[in-house]
Amino acid sequence: MDVRELLAGAVGAAAAAELRGRSPEADAAAVPAVLLEVPPQKEFGDFATNIAMQLARAARQKPRVLAEGIAARLNARAALDKHDREALPWLAEARVAGPGFINFYLRPDWLYALLAEIAAAGADWGRSDSGGGERVQVEFVSANPTGPLHVGHGRGAAVGSALANLLRVAGYDVATEFYINDAGNQIDNLAASVDARYRELLGQQADFPEDGYHGRDIVDTARRIIDREGGRYLLVSPAERLAVFKELAREEKLALLREDLEAFGVTFDVWFSERTLHESGAIAATCDRLKASGHMYERDGALWLKSTAYGDDKDRVVIRDNGVPTYLAADIAYHGDKFARGFDRVINIWGADHHGYISRVRAAVAALGYDPTHLEVLILQMVNLYQNGEVVKMSKRTGQGVTLAELMEEVGRDAARFFFIMRSTDSQLDFDLDLAKSRTNENPVFYIQYAHARIASIFRQAAEAGIAVPAAGEAPLDALATEYEADLIKKLGDYPEEVAAAARERAPHHIARYAHEVAALFHSFYNQCRVIGAPPDAQAARLTLAAAVRDTLRSALAILGVDAPERM
Repeated sequence: MDVRELLAGAVGAAAAAELRGRSPEADAAAVPAVLLEVPPQKEFGDFATNIAMQLARAARQKPRVLAEGIAARLNARAALDKHDREALPWLAEARVAGPGFINFYLRPDWLYALLAEIAAAGADWGRSDSGGGERVQVEFVSANPTGPLHVGHGRGAAVGSALANLLRVAGYDVATEFYINDAGNQIDNLAASVDARYRELLGQQADFPEDGYHGRDIVDTARRIIDREGGRYLLVSPAERLAVFKELAREEKLALLREDLEAFGVTFDVWFSERTLHESGAIAATCDRLKASGHMYERDGALWLKSTAYGDDKDRVVIRDNGVPTYLAADIAYHGDKFARGFDRVINIWGADHHGYISRVRAAVAALGYDPTHLEVLILQMVNLYQNGEVVKMSKRTGQGVTLAELMEEVGRDAARFFFIMRSTDSQLDFDLDLAKSRTNENPVFYIQYAHARIASIFRQAAEAGIAVPAAGEAPLDALATEYEADLIKKLGDYPEEVAAAARERAPHHIARYAHEVAALFHSFYNQCRVIGAPPDAQAARLTLAAAVRDTLRSALAILGVDAPERM
């Protein structure tokens, strides 16, 4: 029983009736969606709304007067026999407060019905069809295969995979994708960098490319080539050697990216190669299509996208005057390919340095005939690592930037994922390495996992004592009479809407916050309410409640890609 939804519907009906009664010429259909909030203090009830203040002008009444009329209608329905179709048997009373707030006090019975519903749903509690099966593609990480993933990529990997998990639980049809930037200067520079290190290791003088990659991993790649093939590539032409090294380095770096991502709990449905767009003729075909439709034009020997027609601040070069495509050319063809595959919505997760790129890609999507609002771009702000209160910029091991693999080695996968996800994508993230490693209640992921481990311990104790865990619907739930139990049930009841709202808002950090709140309420319950050894009815009911908390925490942690340990 979704009492929040039922209450919102009842309040909306009462508000419409009161509006008609006080102002017949007012349009009762203009009653907005009723928003119910949980009051900050328990004495103000279980839920509250300001609907009377929203409707006061239309009703030509003071908000408090209108609120009193709405409350009276609801209290009359609450007083009806519970078998009456119009009755609100779970409502104890609606009271007016302040200038026109309406506070709702619910009967304890509704909590028992809610917990019974949660227990019956089990592991499926929180799942919904709110996404309506909409086909969504989430593209994230998409790092150049030129070196190891760094912590910025790690944030994108954690957020992207959590968002995909979240959308699936909310009823969307989700596909995940990694766009391999394996065409253009960065791959040429990778090959030239490996070539220079290869020749240096073999005793030759080599000029390192100006835009080359200086990481230790490039030396390692060159050394592995020597270990396998020796110096035989010195005997071929430089062009042939670069072509070979380009392929060898690409495949090696891509394999390492996959390895790091899989260790981080991230996999992709599709790995899409940029160079296939060049080799297949997709870029040329897309340009021809846009020229034919009048969305591209030639000027000064170059080919331009008429992006100002769709809100960009200037038109953009797609093919340079020397015939070489810009990065935008491949991105236009790639996004055309995405929508051509039948996705209803495309979500890109990009770094902060790509913010200015959004308008031109949206313009390209519109020029291709697709709805540009169906392209969503989430921008990830920077990550700052802190240790001992100081910013950490360089790896102690290599002197280079800290890699994702090193971060996982330092704090563990679960802590890394949770800390990356727990803040909004548009907020800069200060990652405290000391806190992430700590096994204290101040560490949010430890705090949540410890709650789950405590529940597992309760059920181990029950099994050792030969205590049967009641099946869903069998426990006497009216034995749950404390505020700790009531608060916990209410919070569990919020989970389906938390999931649906977080999915709509593309905000997996809301699930991290929610899981922390559930854990806090469970720890309070655990410290105040004995489970094993309580009177039989209370013991059975509390085991049912503990199982519901366990299933909800498991679900939330699974969305975040974080383990739910049985022991800690």
